[in-house]
Amino acid sequence: MSEYLSSPDPRSTAKIAGHPVHPMLVVFPIAFLVGTFLCDIAYWIDGDPGFATAAVWLLGLGILTALLAALAGFTDFMGESRIRRLGASWQHMIGNLVAVALAIASLVVRLEAGAEQAVIPVGLLLSTAVVVILV
Repeated sequence: MSEYLSSPDPRSTAKIAGHPVHPMLVVFPIAFLVGTFLCDIAYWIDGDPGFATAAVWLLGLGILTALLAALAGFTDFMGESRIRRLGASWQHMIGNLVAVALAIASLVVRLEAGAEQAVIPVGLLLSTAVVVILV
């Protein structure tokens, strides 16, 4: 316990067997949201409706897994004052909230307009914006 108190580095409060949960979860929404972008590009180039359908599924999974990762991240953020003092933590949180909000908007557009009709240009623009924010 004294090692924890004397360490200048923030520590995760959301853990499983001593391992931080947030870093374990973030790989999934990143992969799904980048996959959405790649399917949008593939649909734009090829026109195969399967890519538009896959993009909708990847987008939904990206949002779901982002929310799970956000729960773990927010637990760390609120549970450790040293994390809240880091400017990068605030940028990370705000950037990811914006990315997820854009992903939700993209999913809504795709569900309302239809997967194929929504890809060009709105879906592709939104998925591009999400990937740029993630990078």
